Amino acid sequence: MIRALTGFSSRNPWKVIAVWAVLGIGLTILSQALMFRVTQTQTADFLPKSYDSAAAMKIAEDRFGTKADANPVTVLVARTDGQVLTAADQQQISAEAEKLGRLKVTMPKSKDTPPLQHDYSQTPQVSTAMVAPDKTFELLTANLTGNSADPGLQDTFRAFRNSARAELATVGMRTGFTGSLADQIDSDDSTKTLSTVASGVMVGLIVLIHVLVFRSVLAALVPLLLVSIIGGMASGAVVGVAMLTGIKLDPSVPSLIGVVLLGIGIDYFLFMMFRFREHLRADTGRGPQQHRRDAAAEVSGRVGTAVTSAALTIVAAFATLGVATFGQFRVLGPAIAVSVLVMLLASLTLMPAVLSACGRGLFWPSRALTREPREGAAARFGDLVARRPLAMIVASLALLGALGAGLVGIKMDYGMGGGGPRTAAQVTAAEISRALPAGVCDPTSVYVEAKGGGKLDAGALEGLTHELGQVGGVGQVAKPVLSEDAQAARIDLFLTADSQSQQARDLVSGPLRAAVAKFTPTGLEAHVGGTPAIFADVSTAVDHDLRLVFPVAAGLIAVILILLLRSLLAPMVLMVSVGLGFVATLGAATLVFQHAMNKPGVTFTLPLVLFLFVVALGTDYNILISDRIREEMERPGSARKAVARAVRHTAPAIATAGLVLAGSFGSLAVTPSPGTQQVGFATGLGILLSAFLLSIVLVPALAALLGRSLWWPVRPGRAENHRQPQHRQHAPELEPDADSYAYQRHYPHPDSYQYQYQYPGSDADPYWTKTTDH
Repeated sequence: MIRALTGFSSRNPWKVIAVWAVLGIGLTILSQALMFRVTQTQTADFLPKSYDSAAAMKIAEDRFGTKADANPVTVLVARTDGQVLTAADQQQISAEAEKLGRLKVTMPKSKDTPPLQHDYSQTPQVSTAMVAPDKTFELLTANLTGNSADPGLQDTFRAFRNSARAELATVGMRTGFTGSLADQIDSDDSTKTLSTVASGVMVGLIVLIHVLVFRSVLAALVPLLLVSIIGGMASGAVVGVAMLTGIKLDPSVPSLIGVVLLGIGIDYFLFMMFRFREHLRADTGRGPQQHRRDAAAEVSGRVGTAVTSAALTIVAAFATLGVATFGQFRVLGPAIAVSVLVMLLASLTLMPAVLSACGRGLFWPSRALTREPREGAAARFGDLVARRPLAMIVASLALLGALGAGLVGIKMDYGMGGGGPRTAAQVTAAEISRALPAGVCDPTSVYVEAKGGGKLDAGALEGLTHELGQVGGVGQVAKPVLSEDAQAARIDLFLTADSQSQQARDLVSGPLRAAVAKFTPTGLEAHVGGTPAIFADVSTAVDHDLRLVFPVAAGLIAVILILLLRSLLAPMVLMVSVGLGFVATLGAATLVFQHAMNKPGVTFTLPLVLFLFVVALGTDYNILISDRIREEMERPGSARKAVARAVRHTAPAIATAGLVLAGSFGSLAVTPSPGTQQVGFATGLGILLSAFLLSIVLVPALAALLGRSLWWPVRPGRAENHRQPQHRQHAPELEPDADSYAYQRHYPHPDSYQYQYQYPGSDADPYWTKTTDH
């Protein structure tokens, strides 16, 4: 199947390229236009309905008309001269709030507005909330509905903010805006230039690495162009699947898809280009050169097997997220899996087609194809690993162990803020918290519902309200608000701790929920909602998913490795090595963020996302080196020489691919989100460890130490040796040169033997033979 696809694409390169170009451009436009229609930003919507905060959200939506995509904004209004608000000032503010609540905010449009952009023009709900005890400011609340990650809604908020500032400035008032939407937009605006520069540096780094490695501008630009087309097609495929199935994606999915596909796409293309260049070098000087289409078919057919196994490893790992209970994980897994399948299809069709169409011209103007390269650092390092495998193993384990020690005392951080740039929204929140409880801008709400559709009496909730006010950490308790049908009530609590802090989550999950369970009147059902309640439940869901997904993903990856390597011992070696890499990477991230930078802990998504990326993507490099070690061990000679040759030929490809992939993830480290920063840093570090330590040092060293027994129960070359006549087993061995790919031994007559050298999978005649008498 693999060779059929690569062979067809190599024979019909321009047809394949045209199909991919048309589909890629079309689906890219589709994904840009519709991506935000299949994403949602409310974390509570990703929780199963059985969780307490999810049940509270359902009551809020059904009984109080709360919209799932509501984005509350708190507006601080104060006098420009810093004096306290008078009664006249408060009346003026109320009048302006009423006026703002009648004005329709029109979403700005420009030439950069994408086609099919949803129109977020709306009339926001604006009302007065409370006055500070010292009367230095008054708070207004406003609600904007829509996807907070959509640039269209963000532009609508900016228009509302400008309008409110202008209206209140006419009566001598200054304004401040806070809330998750305001903070998100302020963070994006403050880091927009940095993100643009970081993206440019990342692309420049990729191009520079390719130019230095291949001495060719074309070889540097072609992979980027192809991966851009494939990435657009993959995003379109994910959007299409989401629309057909009705699932909603997390806003982080598009950026993760782009980073993953940029990294692995260039990795796979690098694997093929390195092997293609090696093939062309060996073909030079043998008389008539092989046609570029035949060369592309041979190389892509051989590398396609390793690429397929590597891609399926990633697909299997991320597909296991489909069994997670937390919806943010459950939708991320299939989305990444679909994207990687698209990249795999491109690796077996588009990439061979490009190799076939370009041929030797892909490496223009480099002249490296006309001569054999001198033994470089890769060859010397391969010899070192083969000569001293035990020392290399001990050194690798010592480094991994030192990094893994950082896991001592690890904590999970479920906060969404903190650690980012100091934004105007955060300054406003700090000003409010100096006069009012920290949770006043983001209250925790207790929703009470009558069982069996009965009616509620506000007086029956006085006892519960009183007991909630006695819970330590609750600053104020608002009076109960009944729903229109009087079947439910909402009690708002203003906590003294920041609603996104660990302290608030501990308060809600412990004393507060205990008080609700104890003092809720008979015949009523109560649930606690709000930001701290949601993230307390997310913590429980994530803990459950970690225990479930880890073993399932590891089992699937092990099965794929067994099928690929046709061995039981080798997959165990690879799985143990990537497991050590995961532990070391998570330990290093803990050392940096929790211990060195004094963060509350590592972001709660990091262990699972890091496990999947480091184990799945790191296994790519292990598969590549292992496949080449097995191929070299098929040749005569010692196992250690085979390992040295495998490292010499494969280490440059792995090192280059590792740098590119680490750079791709490293670009996430400059995003405004502290959680995404941690994922970017840790994943980039994990990829570097996988490429430079595990795949180039630890795995080859273990292979050199174990020899051909690594492939137990079927050792390379054993079957062929058993077929040889007994009286010829002592015939002198002719060692192939370092750049030969495979050999065959024939016995044309009883008194001589013959070696023939040939590329695996090639139907061409052997290009070199030698006959030797006994």
